[in-house]
Parts: sequence; structure tokens; C-alpha cells
Amino acid sequence: MAQLWGGRFTKETDKLVYNFNASISFDQKFYEQDIRGSMAHVEMLAKQGILTAEEKDKIMEGLGSIMEDVKEGRLAITSEYEDIHSFVEANLIQRVGDAGKKLHTGRSRNDQVALDMKLYVRDEIDAIDGEVKDLLKALLKIMEGNVQTWMPGFTHLQKAQPVTLAHHIGAYFEMFRRDRGRLMDIRKRMNTCPLGAGALAGTTYPLDRAYTAQLLGFDEPTRNSMDSVSDRDYVIELLSALSMIMMHLSRFSEEIIMWNSNEYQFVEIDDAYSTGSSIMPQKKNPDIAELVRGKTGRVYGALMSILTTMKGIPLAYNKDMQEDKELTFDAIDTVKGCLALFTGMVSTMEFKKDNMEASAKNGFTNATDAADYLVNHGVPFRDAHGIVGQLVLKCIELGTSLDHLPLAEYQAISPVFQEDIYQAVSMKTCVEKRTTYGAPGPEVMRQVIQENKKYLEEN
Repeated sequence: MAQLWGGRFTKETDKLVYNFNASISFDQKFYEQDIRGSMAHVEMLAKQGILTAEEKDKIMEGLGSIMEDVKEGRLAITSEYEDIHSFVEANLIQRVGDAGKKLHTGRSRNDQVALDMKLYVRDEIDAIDGEVKDLLKALLKIMEGNVQTWMPGFTHLQKAQPVTLAHHIGAYFEMFRRDRGRLMDIRKRMNTCPLGAGALAGTTYPLDRAYTAQLLGFDEPTRNSMDSVSDRDYVIELLSALSMIMMHLSRFSEEIIMWNSNEYQFVEIDDAYSTGSSIMPQKKNPDIAELVRGKTGRVYGALMSILTTMKGIPLAYNKDMQEDKELTFDAIDTVKGCLALFTGMVSTMEFKKDNMEASAKNGFTNATDAADYLVNHGVPFRDAHGIVGQLVLKCIELGTSLDHLPLAEYQAISPVFQEDIYQAVSMKTCVEKRTTYGAPGPEVMRQVIQENKKYLEEN
């Protein structure tokens, strides 16, 4: 078909070149944003007297019918059109005649595609934020029910000190809460309207760009027309934020994969989120967690791709920028899918509390508390550290834990130990004594849980 820009050319574009240049296969994804942008543009053109009221009504009716027909499947977006803008405009002219030819007055495909991408990204930020919030709600529910579920806390993948499941899950709550903050920062910073920037230098038509921005829910119009059509910072920022979300999901997935192993047996993943082996009937594989972990690299790749694309582009618009779409669309879909599945998986997981507590005891996570016991009885910390080290060796030799080591063995190494050492090194005591804000003690954990609940109610 004839191109909207074909007047300058005497030969038809080679079919291979046309296909290479075309973006309809992927930019059809934001047909709705394209039509919304066109409707706002038409409203503004009529307000400024550039279109008559009759022309405005005809065009608006035509655009509305195209939107509805595409949504309902009555109108297919096909490859005979170069891009979504050409599709909309061609169908509009077919439906309303010459009035449709005035749709493009005072704008370029450059500012139009910049607008479409901003509208799409803004809509998707809201959708992703909703998915992260759902995950936070699921995590908060786990926290509420496990303030006194003892488990080992780790450093260097070594059992370190006793914590609670609520405290451990709370660390991920903080990560995803920060992710939401990043998304909202991006949304606020990107919320300026590029429409009216033209190809790169504005237009001679008396456009009211502030009115267009208002109609589309932007805070204000962009301040520089060259930057307006060549800015993809918000795409890079979004992909960076999505990479952070995936990194957090991947860390959590790694822990769930370990917790699900025979060696840990901390969790039982629901059958709906597991698969079996084709030859080993005993296997129950954490496939969703593994896939989430694997797809993280895919989102990282999208970020590196757009950074590489943008690094050498001079002002203003260049066709390279068309490469922002497919990888961003894919990253968005990947993150939304991973968030939804991950939320379902953690919401249905069963935590094996007895195994968690036994692991904390057998890993000598209460060794620091045994040293603190000695310090509280006048032993210098450095001496106490050495004494407890000897106790741990004795436990390993006898195949027991500090909780069950006979008092005689304690006193053989240090006569300072008395019967109350067992209370001092119990998981309950070890955790409950940690009462500083942000620690796993039940009182401060309940305070944090209430603050998290308030945060989700207000944001």
C-alpha cells in the first residue's frame, strides 16, 4: 500500500526493506494508547480552532469505532500497514473521509510514537505496581502468622543466629516495598507530555500543549522538543527497576529452591506450582521458582540492549529507537507473569516449622547467646568466645546441640555455667531478647507488621 510519507519517493520500497523497517508486528500492542493520544490531539485542535466542531465530531466518532472494533475482534491489525499510526489513520480516512486526513495536523510520527510509548509505559507501571502490592500482601500474611516460628538466619550460607520466619520474609517485604517506590519515582519523573514536539522542532500551528497534557493525565508538556522525541530515559529506568524486581524474585526463588530440597525440608510447595520427573517418581521439582530465577537474565538483557542502543545516538530522533519496543514489551510481560506466579506459589506454600526450629538448634545459632551468658556473668567477651568455641566442638563430638548438652559438659569447660544456661540458649529466649527496632523479637516484629499493614492500606 502507499505510505503516508511516500510523496518524496519515486520508487516503491523494496519488500525486504519495508519488512525490516516496519513496526506493526509489535507496536500494535499500544493501539489503545495511540487512539487515546489521537483523541486528545483532536480535542485540542478543535479548541484552538484548527478543526471545526463538525470535523472533530466525525474524527472522534471514527476513532472510537476503530478502538471498539479492534477490541471486539471485528477489525484486524495486519502487516499491510507499516505501523500502528498508519493503521489508525488509514482506517479513519476510510470511515470518515477527508476529515480523517486532518488528524495528523500539527504532529509527527516522532512525537506520536513518543507519546504512545509514554502512555503505554505509564499504564504498565500501574499494572506492575498492582502485582507487587499483591505479593506484599501475601508476604505480610506469612509474617503475621509466623512471628514465633524459629529458624536459622544465615551469613555466607552458614547458620549464624536464630531468627523467625516472619523476620526472614520481612526482609523481602522491604525489597519489594523499595521496588514500588522506584516504580512511582519513574512514573512521576516521566509524566510529561511530548505531543506537540513535532518531528523535532515543534510546529507553526497554534497548539495548546498544556491542554493536551491535561487531557492525557500528564503533569505538564515537555520543555524541549528535541529531547521530547529522543528521550528514552524512562524506558531505561523502567527496565532497571524491572531488573531489580527480578533480582529480588530470583534471590527469593533461590532460597525457596534450597528450602524445598531434601537437605533442608523447610517448605512444601503446592502441587499446582511443582512438576515431577519423567523417570524419577520421587521427585517434586520447584519449577516455578527455577523459571523465575532463569527469566531474570532475560530482563537484564533487555536493559543492556536499550542502554547499548542509546549510547551512540545523536539528537534528535533516529530509527534505532524503534528497538526500545519489543524488548520492553517482553520484559514487562515477563515481570508481570513472574510476579503473578510467584505470589501464587508463596501464598500456597506450607512451612515446616519443626524442621526450621531443629535446623536452628543443630546449627548452633544460639552460640552467640551462650557467649553473652558468660559475659553477663563477668567473663570477658574474648574469653567467652573461646569457651563457646570449645562447647561447639564438644557438641559436634557428642552429636548433640547446645540445647541438649549436659550441664556437666558445660561446667567441665567453664564452672560459670549453671542450670539457667538452657533458658538462655533456648530459641525462644534468643529471639525474644532481640528487641531493637528491626530485629526479630516478637514485640518489634508486630510493630513492623502493623506499620507494613498501614503502608499497604495507604499506598
